[in-house]
Amino acid sequence: MWTRPWFRFPAVFRYCRVVAEEDSGAAGPVAASLPDRIALGVLTRLITRELVDDVLALTGRREQRKRLLPARVTVYFVLALALFYGDSYEEVMRKLVQGLSFLAIWRREWHVPTASALAQARERLGSGPLRELFERVAVPCAQRSTAGAWLGGRRLMAIDGVELECADTPANAQRFGYVSAKGGGHGPFPQVLVVALAECGTHAVTAAETGSAEDAEQPLAVALAGRPGNLEPGMLVMADRGLYSYDLVTAVTAAGADFAVRVSARVDLPVLGWLPDGSYRSYIAEPQAKGRARFRNRAKPHLPPVELTDLPGMHVRVVDYGVPGHGKGEVFTVVTSVLDHQELPAPEIAAAYHERWEIELAFDEIETHQRGPAAVLRSRTPDMVLQELYGLLVTHYAIRKLMAEAADQAELDPDRLSFTRALNIVRRQVTAQAGLSPLTTGPRDG
Repeated sequence: MWTRPWFRFPAVFRYCRVVAEEDSGAAGPVAASLPDRIALGVLTRLITRELVDDVLALTGRREQRKRLLPARVTVYFVLALALFYGDSYEEVMRKLVQGLSFLAIWRREWHVPTASALAQARERLGSGPLRELFERVAVPCAQRSTAGAWLGGRRLMAIDGVELECADTPANAQRFGYVSAKGGGHGPFPQVLVVALAECGTHAVTAAETGSAEDAEQPLAVALAGRPGNLEPGMLVMADRGLYSYDLVTAVTAAGADFAVRVSARVDLPVLGWLPDGSYRSYIAEPQAKGRARFRNRAKPHLPPVELTDLPGMHVRVVDYGVPGHGKGEVFTVVTSVLDHQELPAPEIAAAYHERWEIELAFDEIETHQRGPAAVLRSRTPDMVLQELYGLLVTHYAIRKLMAEAADQAELDPDRLSFTRALNIVRRQVTAQAGLSPLTTGPRDG
């Protein structure tokens, strides 16, 4: 079952052997608990001691003197907070004491710090190292054999937004603001807007941009698509009509990726020619140039009109299809940069667009299962809110990556594995083993 070089991760192999013994009553290797085989030591495999030290050095957070809570340990503590979301600071640290002792930096008389000391350690660390850590580890992880991750040789990716509530403090309210309520007033908590990019086949969130409750999703989506390294050739990026903009699709194509984005009926899509699969060729003009052309056509009707295809813009292919529902149902219009109907026929484009909903499931895993329903981000200052948010993203990605590896080895669709069960197993193992800390020979005096 375990096909990777286990000798590089002796603790992982030892854990898997124990779990295999526990699963000896199962019907066979595939019937055994796959999350049990992937979750043990999940953060150790991705968040190594060397990686954390590199991130701390890059962000200027490496200590100049020894502390009770060094920055590296604080990073692991923040990640543990994201795993044990409902627990207090002291309780989370108690669960880590045995594991953290393997870092070989503790004095033997070390004791669990107070909540105040842990909060101060978080403030010293800041959000920069957690964001850098997320950007280092969060990359697409689907293999070519991963079920549901590809279409026509392209990796299926989705962009969408989610709002997360945070602690109602003056600092958070000033930075993030509130969502307006109907009839005046506003919601009870400040809200952080997160626009993220996720791999549809694995639910792995690979990039994120943050904003306030007053920000719009479209500019954040454009910033995400335009950030170097987030998108690459060989991706098919999907988004709902609320995120569509000319700037977004041009940013996607500038990165070398393709797009399949739903648009509203207000978007001008002239029919330039029908294709055998029922789609048609069209053209999206640059908005400012289109506005100037419309003004000119109205002001000078005696001159030949300026056509959309005469303006700066891009050629696209349009797929219209019906979705059954109440009454007459609904017509979806999806524009794509894949112009060859034989390469990706219209039915496949329609099916791919609906894979966009996988990012909604990834958000649900973070909001409902990892953070907990109706919970808010506990941090009381904006920088700590972002630190907490990136801690959630790192731990979610770590679990999802190893779930994808196990599913691929067993030739299963990752969707068949339970994220909730994997998360619970990770939590149990952290309390019993050094699952969060890199392997060393043990504690020493210092």
